[in-house]
Amino acid sequence: MSMGAYDEDEHERRERKNGSVDAGFDDERTVYHGKVEYDSGDSAEALLDQFREMKDE
Repeated sequence: MSMGAYDEDEHERRERKNGSVDAGFDDERTVYHGKVEYDSGDSAEALLDQFREMKDE
């Protein structure tokens, strides 16, 4: 069988798989409490300097 080709059994298997819908999951949204903090880290120039150092090694 060539790459990407499949026979009739495979076609039927895929049709059965795509024809069914799994609705058994919980569709309610979860509420999260807390806070998020972002660390911007080094400046762009400092990161470029670090990249140049790594590149030269």
